[in-house]
Amino acid sequence: MSIDPRFDDIRPYTDEEIPAAMERIAADDTFTFLASYIFPDEDHETIRRMVRNIKTADEFQGKVIWHVNDVIEKKSITSLTFEGLEGLDPSTPYLFVSNHRDIMLDASLLQNKLFDGGFPTTQITFGANLMTSQLVIDIGRSNKMFRVERGGTPREFYMSSIHVSDYIRYMITEHKESVWIAQRNGRTKDGNDATDQGVIKMFGISSRGDKISALADLNIVPVSISYEWEPCDILKALELYQSRHGKYVKKPGEDLSSVLTGIRQQKGRVHISLGKPVMREDLEPFDSLTNIEFNKAVSALIDRSILSRYHLSPNNFIANDLRFGKNRYSRMYTVEEKNLFLNRLARLDGYDVEEPDILKDIFLGIYSNPVDNCKHFQDMGGYCRQ
Repeated sequence: MSIDPRFDDIRPYTDEEIPAAMERIAADDTFTFLASYIFPDEDHETIRRMVRNIKTADEFQGKVIWHVNDVIEKKSITSLTFEGLEGLDPSTPYLFVSNHRDIMLDASLLQNKLFDGGFPTTQITFGANLMTSQLVIDIGRSNKMFRVERGGTPREFYMSSIHVSDYIRYMITEHKESVWIAQRNGRTKDGNDATDQGVIKMFGISSRGDKISALADLNIVPVSISYEWEPCDILKALELYQSRHGKYVKKPGEDLSSVLTGIRQQKGRVHISLGKPVMREDLEPFDSLTNIEFNKAVSALIDRSILSRYHLSPNNFIANDLRFGKNRYSRMYTVEEKNLFLNRLARLDGYDVEEPDILKDIFLGIYSNPVDNCKHFQDMGGYCRQ
């Protein structure tokens, strides 16, 4: 099934375009480095031939991307656990709305779990800021990634949002293909996962029907991903520290550097949990609300699902005790685990900043804020995983 030409500017490659993309990928000078990482036991020419023989996006994902994720898991993840697939139907397209901690891995690790569970993989948002070279573009668009603009004037951003909204609805309701998108524009850097009400508004603006049907037709599935060691934690702390005195301006290539850091950094235990799809009956109690109130209520609904499935690790409890000078959660971690965390915290001593205590407090907040959010959620009658 071909994709509507209205979306040629943002869509992934079609299967007809895959062979040419594979030729470019195999011929790229950087391919030798990538092949060595993904297939360390194979000679480069064998891998080049394999890539050149790939004819479809599904084949590219199965023969290349699956192995990329598998290598990342084996080299940097202690354990990767997954739950919630049993509540979904492989023949139904879904809009997976996920908390966002790592530029690449949040979506990419989910793809392997869907693939292993016999489900179709999803299309994935691909920030235009990451399209830094033809190789990155070819790999991304061959991996079912579609372009999303991150900047521009307010009007340009609004028009782009309409276009993306139209595309997401088209893919799910007509093309019958699932989509992954983050709950907000950009990663969570301070440990506070919250669905942007603007994202909910964006989902609905492509519908000509009522606001309940606009979202119910998308089969929204909240996704919660938890990392024992936050990807790019030190880089995030430094960015938040520098942002205190003005807007943070990214350096050229910084996003790609964050991708590579997230891949290489040890992440410990990682857990992915799929919530129950948001059904019409879940949305109907909000029918009488204004549009602004409706978007806020749906955001809170998704937040509750994500937070209730978030797995708190010993690091979260250690950071919370350190940040507030208490031993409230000492039963939740060992001395050895605390020492490991203190060693990570001590790395900040290597950075020459005017207010080192504030930098450390920001770092601790990245890990401790999920504990505070969980406590607030529990006070409201919910529960969190530990």
